[in-house]
Amino acid sequence: MTSTSETAPLSTESGRQLGDLLLDKDLVTAEDLQMALDDQREHGGRLGEVLLRLQLIEDSILTNALAEHLSAEYVNLEDISRINAQVARLLPETIARRFCLIVIDEEEDGRLIVAMADPVDIFAIDTVMLKLQRSIKPLISSHREINRAIDLIYHNSEAEERQLRDLFAFDADGGEDQGEHVQIEESPEVEAGGEEAANQAPVIRFVGLLLKQAVKNRASDVHIEPQAHTASVRMRVDGLLRDMVPPPKKMQAAVVARIKILAQMNIAERRLPQDGRMRIKAADRNIDIRVSTIPTIYGEKVVLRILDTAAVNHDLYRLGLEPEALLEFQSMLARPHGIIVVTGPTGSGKSTTLYSALNHLKDPTINITTVEDPVEYRLRGINQIQVKPEIGLDFARCLRAILRQDPDVVLIGEIRDKETVDIAIKASLTGHLVLSTFHTNDAPSAISRLTYMGIERYLLASTLNLIMAQRLVRRICEYCKEPVQIGEEMLKRLQVPPEEIQDAVFYEGKGCPACGNTGYSGRLPIFEFLVVDEDIAERIVSNQSEAEIRAAARQKGYGGILQSGMRAVLRGQTTAEEVLRVASTVEK
Repeated sequence: MTSTSETAPLSTESGRQLGDLLLDKDLVTAEDLQMALDDQREHGGRLGEVLLRLQLIEDSILTNALAEHLSAEYVNLEDISRINAQVARLLPETIARRFCLIVIDEEEDGRLIVAMADPVDIFAIDTVMLKLQRSIKPLISSHREINRAIDLIYHNSEAEERQLRDLFAFDADGGEDQGEHVQIEESPEVEAGGEEAANQAPVIRFVGLLLKQAVKNRASDVHIEPQAHTASVRMRVDGLLRDMVPPPKKMQAAVVARIKILAQMNIAERRLPQDGRMRIKAADRNIDIRVSTIPTIYGEKVVLRILDTAAVNHDLYRLGLEPEALLEFQSMLARPHGIIVVTGPTGSGKSTTLYSALNHLKDPTINITTVEDPVEYRLRGINQIQVKPEIGLDFARCLRAILRQDPDVVLIGEIRDKETVDIAIKASLTGHLVLSTFHTNDAPSAISRLTYMGIERYLLASTLNLIMAQRLVRRICEYCKEPVQIGEEMLKRLQVPPEEIQDAVFYEGKGCPACGNTGYSGRLPIFEFLVVDEDIAERIVSNQSEAEIRAAARQKGYGGILQSGMRAVLRGQTTAEEVLRVASTVEK
């Protein structure tokens, strides 16, 4: 079928013309524009995308400027009710996300109205027209608004929540008094945890809906926890656990057995911990799930780690580093040898940071090999090794073998013992760049921990390039964000410099459907850098304390976790309460 799209008045974006428009309107400075143009020449991409990546302009401001530059009609998607969900779902979500667009309605003549981040992307327009066999009218909207609309239209979890509840009959007299979970009438359908029970329709449906809801809510983990008279199910979203609909107590064993079957685990073994893995298809994409079980007094507890590659962006430029820190990190990665260590507790984003670094380093001319336990995300073009301690394939043995494989860059999933550190140091001294993670509260304490493990200080001083500590804080929801006042005591704890308070505006989220009424949506990292230059190296060799090394780093301008969080608060990205929740225990 032949059709047309109203693209005639839209001209192709020219970086210089758009830059002139932004300068004329004082939307960017000449220095920021030059930085973006230099980055564009080096890494490619449209100027608008570069400006957003470098955080030099806000998404909404750029979109309005692009609308004027392209003579395109702008549509505001803040009000989600203006989108015809039934029409929007005619287009598969994979296409909507791939091209950052969403069908918002149809006109009387059958033409579809499509909001696009790039309304002059002819390939995107042709793809939509070919898929839907309809002509379209392209409008322009911001990346943020379109992605939020896609989440709400394709991933509203209320339907799954209702389906889970409809599977069972709730006890009308059961309630939430005394802090208990809502009581569910125990179903006589499933009492055992064998294969036959696990393959019954209610169990299969419950597990499927549970995983589907967790994926739609961007959960990183799902916990299935047996209690004395109930079963508890919780999912971790943005770092905090939320209750989900639990199965009846008598179905608990069968649900666990069903998960173990899918993960190719031994359903007959209930006395020992087990690990497994499975892959599901949800939201039109494949998602890996790591499964761990452990016996408790009331039955097996199951934790499912959801590894959604599409939801994790392993792009160094989108990691959340401030421009100065990004340049520092890039310069450390450009060194041919040395050790870079990322520290922080479990779930602080260390793996994402290192995977982003590997993607940045990835090049056909260099050999990159990793040793991990477990391999969470598979990276194309990189050799990844899964350790298997049960057959003697541990970190140390893998590393010794890797050094005979002519590597340029080696990633060690975690530093766990002195032998691993010794091999990492040997690799660094023989001309390899080594990346790894460590569990310490902040960057300077990593030096003390390594020394305590028996590593000579002169070896640390000569091989360490960078120690980077990080945490994740929840990001304020952009759709219910509002300014608030912060008390003096809070500002004092946040250590905000007095000169920065005068013009500062603080925000919080009041809660809305887009964020599940939490006021937060997504997370962002905050960092502490300790660059091991000649001065810091001398302090390490001379056996100076953590406090002295920390003070020296502060004098060089490298702030701590709390200072990084404070800057995120001043930028309106997170709240003071959230930063203090995460960082107050790090720095005294």
